[in-house]
Amino acid sequence: MPHPLYVAFIWHQHQPLYKSRTESGVADGRYRLPWVRLHGTKDYLDLVLILEKYPKLHQTVNLVPSLILQIEDYVAGTALDPYLKIALLPTEQLTREQKEFAIAHFFDGNHHTLIDPHPRYAELYGQRHDKGQEWCLNNWIDQDYSDLAAWHNLSWIDPLFWDDPEIAGWLKQGKGFTLSDRQRIYSKQREILSRIIPQHRKMQDAGQLEIMTTPYTHPILPLLADTNSGRVAVPEMTLPRSRFQWAEDIPRHLRKAKYLYKDRFGRMPRGLWPSEQSVSPAILPYISEQGFQWICSDEAVLGWSTNHFFSRDGSGNVYEPELLYRPYRLETPHGDLAIVFRDHRLSDLIGFTYGSMETGQAARDLVGHLEAIARSLKSRQASGSTVLEQPWLVTIALDGENCWEFYQQDGLPFLNTLYQILSDHSDIKLVTVSEFLDQFPPTESILSAKLHSGSWVDGSFTTWIGDPAKNRAWDLLTDARQTLADHPEATEETNPEAWEALFAAEGSDWFWWFGEGHSSNQDAMFDQLFREHLAALYQALNEPVPPEVRQPVEAHAGRGDHPPEGFIHPYIDGRGDEQDWERAGRFEIGGARGTMHRSSTIQRVWYGVDHLNFYCRLDFKAGTRPGIDCPPELNLLWFYPGQTLYNCSIPLVELPNEPPLNYGFHHHLGINLLTQTIWFQQAGENLRWHSRASRAQVGLDTCLELAIPWADLQVEPGWSLKLVMVLSDGGRYRSYLPEQALIPLGVP
Repeated sequence: MPHPLYVAFIWHQHQPLYKSRTESGVADGRYRLPWVRLHGTKDYLDLVLILEKYPKLHQTVNLVPSLILQIEDYVAGTALDPYLKIALLPTEQLTREQKEFAIAHFFDGNHHTLIDPHPRYAELYGQRHDKGQEWCLNNWIDQDYSDLAAWHNLSWIDPLFWDDPEIAGWLKQGKGFTLSDRQRIYSKQREILSRIIPQHRKMQDAGQLEIMTTPYTHPILPLLADTNSGRVAVPEMTLPRSRFQWAEDIPRHLRKAKYLYKDRFGRMPRGLWPSEQSVSPAILPYISEQGFQWICSDEAVLGWSTNHFFSRDGSGNVYEPELLYRPYRLETPHGDLAIVFRDHRLSDLIGFTYGSMETGQAARDLVGHLEAIARSLKSRQASGSTVLEQPWLVTIALDGENCWEFYQQDGLPFLNTLYQILSDHSDIKLVTVSEFLDQFPPTESILSAKLHSGSWVDGSFTTWIGDPAKNRAWDLLTDARQTLADHPEATEETNPEAWEALFAAEGSDWFWWFGEGHSSNQDAMFDQLFREHLAALYQALNEPVPPEVRQPVEAHAGRGDHPPEGFIHPYIDGRGDEQDWERAGRFEIGGARGTMHRSSTIQRVWYGVDHLNFYCRLDFKAGTRPGIDCPPELNLLWFYPGQTLYNCSIPLVELPNEPPLNYGFHHHLGINLLTQTIWFQQAGENLRWHSRASRAQVGLDTCLELAIPWADLQVEPGWSLKLVMVLSDGGRYRSYLPEQALIPLGVP
């Protein structure tokens, strides 16, 4: 029987628990941050409404329980965050502190897609960006703050709803917003929020959606079972002082998730998205005992479990598709579990890259990858048949909210184009995971004891444990958990406040932001929320709050050198947009590194990647003149560790014979800073450089920005590279950066 290529999209909808706690330990209506409300009006409802227009396409959506509860608070009008409080105040009553807050935070969001398309909002953003916050504070009038508050909320309403007469009227109005306008915009937000859960249930009942769930407050279950599981992937990991071993909390999170789901959706859930796709052998019996039938994780976990590394060709397609694109069976004492593993690269393309591409090109690229997978599977059939003889399942699973901020019109054109192509495609069929499993149960097994303990991030838990700050947080949590255990009279029924505080503190999000790896302008707030939940636990037990719980887990100061924190997609115009580069890696140069660079005109180097390019940016001292204040030529040279390739010496004279300048390099990109022209070379036989064409982009204004396409380099996903930058004048060496270091990058 011939089969189409089955594809399961799984959208993960989640926000941290932003609700703060009073001194009594009972959560009140105060929310520290607004992201449930804003993403709720922009991302959760429209995603399924767009899908509903294409009834042939079936998908799976994960709604995290703690997200559902927060949405319901806003719908009920019992949630109030500081952003909303300011937006609903008469502007003449705003304090100076509230005005400062609005200027600092009411532009939070990608300005290319959320601010720039709206002239009045863009005008206010331009004033803050060009003239500074202090100028705005001294010169803005009440109407400026009123318009800012209106646009801060209005811009987050999804374009799918712009045909609503009220919303269309506000968009046309543009400025001159009143308090009444702002109140009505908030009412419209609540109206959209109120439709989220009913719409998901309607489409589930119609068979187009499968709704799945996650442990109650999104904890990392393997770490609740035993923090020592962090050493499975990283044997040398430094662990917290105290070992956290409270596996008994796992069924609590699962039960609460299961029954909340049943109450909202009228049936028991079949699928479980383990938080951060984190799995381990220890958690499987608890999951199956609660009646869940399937779970999902990442290809890295499958690779570790089967001792197989998934390598890819130059187009990014896996070489052994039959190993990845199928469900597996896990045996447990309470019955079998099915597990599917997502294609990490396809998921990342949607999450991090397609937003920077033209809509049609991006949609066709994704479909092209799916077609390539089908061709590869057919080519590996012994029969030589030109149709798929077995049912294969490609799982694409990713965050369903944050990526759309980088797409034009919040992803509406992209999704419409993609869904139309897939609706018309005779050889690709979109299914829910349960639909596929009902028809094609797993035929391959993984021994439960062999399942790797890891997550979607590099197949490890280093994002949540091992860093000194993360470990301090675990020690605080361990002490609080032991205190609760020392009160056997405090059960979930007799003291729900203590348990709710524990569940909140066990959530993964706090550990994500602690220490190295991820950072935002809200790090201090996440630190505070974590400790508020711990304090509430002690207070609910009438125990004194330990002094260390009152102190920040870490200092939240400006950071120096650090690696990239995610994909970036900067506009290459030489302006150095702060949002474009906020997730990039960074080296401090001028005055911050060795003697050589104390007076350097180059202050900072930024670097990062996406699936299309790798990017570099150099920040100059104000007023720097290339050719006068700094050498006029910049040379980028890089090699690929572990790859057998030709390498050549740096093609400059007067070059010091010292590392890394005496290394061999495979690629060389030169930039004339005076003319902004480039030349590109590749090492070949006999230690000779050969000129190659390049589509690299250069932007030079207040800084230098570069984008070098991976296609120019003809490298494969998974390769690593090492980069050095050399300044020269007329082919003569002058200096290099970063001093005594190479910039490390990976090909995604």
